[in-house]
Amino acid sequence: MSTDSNRFPFFHEAKAPGGAEGWESMYPYYLVPSEETRAHEDAQFWFADTMHWSRGCHPFDSIGAEAVYLGVGTFSTRIFALPVSLGLDVRVKNGYVYISPLGVTDPERIQERAAVFQKRAGYYYANWDELYGKWKTKMEGAIASLQSISFQKLAEYDPDHVVDEARGRSDAMALTENYHRLIDEFFAIWQYHFEFLNLGYGGYITFFQFCKQAFPLITDQSISRMVAGVDVLAFRPDDECRRLAQLANDLGLVETVTAEGTTDQLRSALEATENGRTWLASFDETRDPWFNYFTEYGFTHDQETWNSNPAIPVGNIASYARKIAAGEDISRPIERLRAERDEIVDEYRALLTADEAKQFEELLGLARTVFPYIEEHNIYVEHWSHNVFWQKCHELAQVLVDAGFLANADDMFYLNRFELDTVLSDVVQSWAIGVEARGKARWAAEIERRKPIVAALQAASAPPAYGIPPQEVTDPFAVMNYGVTTERVNDWLGASDGESKTLNGIPGSLGIVEGPVRVLRSEKDLPDLQPGEILVAPITAPSWAAAFAVATGVITDIGGMMCHAAIVCREYGIPAVVGTGFATARLKTGQRVRIDGKAGTVVVLDDEPAGTTTDTRAEDLGVPAAG
Repeated sequence: MSTDSNRFPFFHEAKAPGGAEGWESMYPYYLVPSEETRAHEDAQFWFADTMHWSRGCHPFDSIGAEAVYLGVGTFSTRIFALPVSLGLDVRVKNGYVYISPLGVTDPERIQERAAVFQKRAGYYYANWDELYGKWKTKMEGAIASLQSISFQKLAEYDPDHVVDEARGRSDAMALTENYHRLIDEFFAIWQYHFEFLNLGYGGYITFFQFCKQAFPLITDQSISRMVAGVDVLAFRPDDECRRLAQLANDLGLVETVTAEGTTDQLRSALEATENGRTWLASFDETRDPWFNYFTEYGFTHDQETWNSNPAIPVGNIASYARKIAAGEDISRPIERLRAERDEIVDEYRALLTADEAKQFEELLGLARTVFPYIEEHNIYVEHWSHNVFWQKCHELAQVLVDAGFLANADDMFYLNRFELDTVLSDVVQSWAIGVEARGKARWAAEIERRKPIVAALQAASAPPAYGIPPQEVTDPFAVMNYGVTTERVNDWLGASDGESKTLNGIPGSLGIVEGPVRVLRSEKDLPDLQPGEILVAPITAPSWAAAFAVATGVITDIGGMMCHAAIVCREYGIPAVVGTGFATARLKTGQRVRIDGKAGTVVVLDDEPAGTTTDTRAEDLGVPAAG
């Protein structure tokens, strides 16, 4: 490991976890650090993308690392030409995905790229609503295209229509063709994903920078609250849970939906009464599309959706129903947020000249225009699209089981996408010839070798970073989504000795709270969260919204001002510190901490007396005195 306090360890200095030796062979060669690329890798700064891959990924699941960073690179580097940023380079180290922002420093090249960016981004900003509408249509078409892909079992004989229609080719050819189509559609969807995203972050950053220059004392929180209270699609699944909880209350079904038991038992109980059947009809109507919703971000094959495990939304509904029965208001405080938002805007606008106020209004308008995409896009991509993608992958895996190539469907995900392509060719050719697939024994042995390796990788934690930190982090995606700022990187370096009682992060949402923490490694741990606890996680996903009705505060390892955890906590009025880098590694369930959502700090209290939430909204306007 590195003894240089000015940098993180290099990739080549980090050893594999015990039992994971030889992990490198599982992934495409260009995703793995190598001796040939060592000089480049040592010169870069790499941070863990535990937002999307909270644990070491299976070989096939690394496809996301390819598609995502092809998409961001294409639009940042080649299409919109961000003036000071290229794409994000990507590697897999010990099973975890790491990315590296690539900046542009040559003044002439920056000027050249700025001219391209101004023209192309300007067109999108000027026509945002129209183009965003077209984007939604494209995404709906892409999802429908994914849904139309079919993987059929290889039968003893080709079906009659091959002869009756004189097709002249076997239906088995569709197995490899549809696999290629599935992969191509997945990559295309991730192109669409980044068509608007960096422009969205850019619109917010431009407003952010204007405010910092015009109001030197303004807090990051005050700026972010000026775009709060915007109703977006991302809140709809949780809103549906609230609606169904209210409907259960109105129909006198609170005891039924909150009773202990399985979802099958709940359905049977509801089907026995007219009001129960009414509620069930509403629940079933809601499921598509609103419960096609991953419990994390949908980047791994083994994540559940609310539809695949209806106990998840039923649990959320029951939690809200209990609150309603207890007389609590479960609605999001959106009107309060809008009133506070408008108050902040009025206070700051009054400090500007007429020309400055006009520019302020224009930039604020742009920030509010682009904000819905920042939150809504992952409904279309990470949830609805990935839901279909993984369904099709599981269908394909079953075909390989039925063909006798795999012992279990989950075994397919121990192959990377190129290996799977080879396997499919083997299976189809062997079926056509009439022999057993030639690679069956070879791949069965390799899959068994890989299983304990993947388990060892997933049991280990991901260091927050590798390599040499830049003098300044300029990539908007890294800053706004991941919270990887120059200050945060320096904090990570300073905190690497583990002795400090304070963790520094990004101020995500206002408020001060003291209490015990509950460290959650994944969505499977959510049922462990108890009322009054502070939720600590690598990152939170959109589907965790119901947990915010239980937690008194939120701390994450990764995330920036525009990450989901920060946005949702602001909308729900819960204190949050995001992007701490080390929270899940440093904190243990039951430890008491104090989080300050304005300062972005987490202080470990150990056995100090418990505190209570302090509402600091009135003081946190941060408006400098006029004149």
